[in-house]
Amino acid sequence: MSVFSPRLEELVESLRRLPGVGPKSAQRMALHLLQRDRDGARRLASAIEEAVEQVGHCSECGLLTETGRCGLCASSERRRELLCIVESTADVVALEQATDYSGLYFVLGGHLSPLDGIGPEELGLDRLEQRLAGGEVEEIILATNPTIEGEATAHYLQGLAAENGVRTTRIAHGVPMGGALEQVDQGTLSHAFMGRREYEG
Repeated sequence: MSVFSPRLEELVESLRRLPGVGPKSAQRMALHLLQRDRDGARRLASAIEEAVEQVGHCSECGLLTETGRCGLCASSERRRELLCIVESTADVVALEQATDYSGLYFVLGGHLSPLDGIGPEELGLDRLEQRLAGGEVEEIILATNPTIEGEATAHYLQGLAAENGVRTTRIAHGVPMGGALEQVDQGTLSHAFMGRREYEG
């Protein structure tokens, strides 16, 4: 029998949904919020509710945003002929902090994984194909994670680019195989980005 009431148990279980949060950490967070910081708990609950209701995806690149079109896509200072393709919003944040990249992004929201039922449609690759066919994009920079799925996704994207006569480069791999971009230090990520090379699949 649990010492926690049903609502407290539900709070703990909900916190466990966060990446890297195990049962003990979730329990500590829940108890801290209820015993020592109820105002913080209310603020957190409100912020989560508002974000869930008001934050969506950019209609052009898929980045999380509160507007139909994100600030990067709307900027006249970004180079529209360069398109960096990443798996997540966290990857955009990592690249913006570590590099001086001035082009645009396309956020896949994951990677190809047939075993999990994630194919080209689930990643919005039809939108990407339309964008490449439009003639504005001259180079795509593949910055998918260096995992088996990330490499398979990069290979598929290179095929799409080739069909549309778009140059394809791949960030260099100072990034460890099996790693995630958001977890790589800025120096390594910057070096990998600057050392990108032609991608041949």
